[in-house]
Amino acid sequence: MNYSLIINGQETGKDLEQAEVTNPATGEVVGTVPKGGQTEARQATDAAFEAFKTWSKLSAYERTEKLAAWAKLMDEHTDEIAELMTREQGKPFEEAKGEVKYANGFFKWYAEEGKRIYGETIPATTANKRIFVHKQPVGVVAVITPWNFPAAMITRKVGPAIASGCTVVIKPANLTPLTAIRMVQLAKEAGIPDGVVNIVTGDSKAIGQEWMQDMRVRKLTFTGSTEVGKELMKGSADTVKKISLELGGHAPSIVMDDANFDKAVEHVMSAKYRNAGQTCVCINRVYVHEKIADKFAEALAEKSKQLKVGNGLEEGVNIGPLINEDAVKKVEKHVQDAKDKGAKVLTGGEKKEGLFYEPTVLSGATDDMLCMNEETFGPLLPITTFKTVDEAIERANDTDFGLAAYVYTSSINTGIYIAENLEYGIVGLNDGLPSSPQAPFGGFKQSGIGREGGHHGMDEFLEIKYISLDLAE
Repeated sequence: MNYSLIINGQETGKDLEQAEVTNPATGEVVGTVPKGGQTEARQATDAAFEAFKTWSKLSAYERTEKLAAWAKLMDEHTDEIAELMTREQGKPFEEAKGEVKYANGFFKWYAEEGKRIYGETIPATTANKRIFVHKQPVGVVAVITPWNFPAAMITRKVGPAIASGCTVVIKPANLTPLTAIRMVQLAKEAGIPDGVVNIVTGDSKAIGQEWMQDMRVRKLTFTGSTEVGKELMKGSADTVKKISLELGGHAPSIVMDDANFDKAVEHVMSAKYRNAGQTCVCINRVYVHEKIADKFAEALAEKSKQLKVGNGLEEGVNIGPLINEDAVKKVEKHVQDAKDKGAKVLTGGEKKEGLFYEPTVLSGATDDMLCMNEETFGPLLPITTFKTVDEAIERANDTDFGLAAYVYTSSINTGIYIAENLEYGIVGLNDGLPSSPQAPFGGFKQSGIGREGGHHGMDEFLEIKYISLDLAE
């Protein structure tokens, strides 16, 4: 199927060179998209800039009514969007359905939160003055999203942006643009005015540079690698844009000897293997107290052996393919490096035909291994041991990243102590799936700037203005 750019409500780009989108599980072509560039990026900005003049003037109730209508259509098309996502990205169908529902949670949340953009009055220093604090939308927002969550990374940016009165230009990942395009088609069906939501596919560098240098684009929100985030941050500097960056992670999990053993095993499994380990918050290294380390590693290995790897559209599949050959090679490199440095493979450790890799559990991991220092982004679970709480905290914090971390213990005192001392923006305390539309998602250090979700996510798209009124005649 041939997909189009959507600019000012019109499907366009059929005359451009087309790029194929393939299914990583089968290699088949799922669809084609136009190879847009600087011209199309500028046209999208033109449309968004003009639409902002009217969209931003609507009442919060009018805007959120349109967002709620979009959410309703997302609900009605859940299975369709999930199947399309599985075909272009590879994750199992049931997992894709879960993402669509999670993604739509942001639309539903901001369809309510958009009505609560409150101002303030501040006592003035003199009796004849009044000070009012007013919040208003920042303007046109550039939304650049990754391939691993084709729906959720769109909604948690676009939801608060349009609810607050901004308009958006979207650049989805070249590997998975179809889900995003289908969602933008539904925006038009929902009655969101032309130009409010625009989407451009194609040359990432040309499109990004055009938006970075355009003064009319007042805000950039990006999810992706730290390396690309740094480049976008530099590019935003010349026009001093507001920026939100959700970047790489290297999530540790600390398992204390008093943890609920079965629950900890279950949660580490779900937090590791979701999307075949291709998430920025998935557990990348497990620190287990030495008293229970062997038993815990054996339990994880046994559970991992039971996972079914295959095409995400097949019944019972738990883990789909990795996104491309480079992703497979990185997992292979990390596993080989760990083996060379003394780690023991308890299960897995082998590439399967195509882009599939076996769920792999390693014991005896050490801090000099690549998998303990780099984000693997694959189904690899290295386990190491610790003696004391402070040792575990120090080793968990020994990284440039600080997005998500996980802690398992039955002691509330120990749990709070560890959580408060971990240098991470998100801590799952006895919780392997902490992400939620109503909570602020974001990281410390080189894992990003800003927050997405909750009322904090709305603030990212607002400017604060104060008005000082002198009543004296």
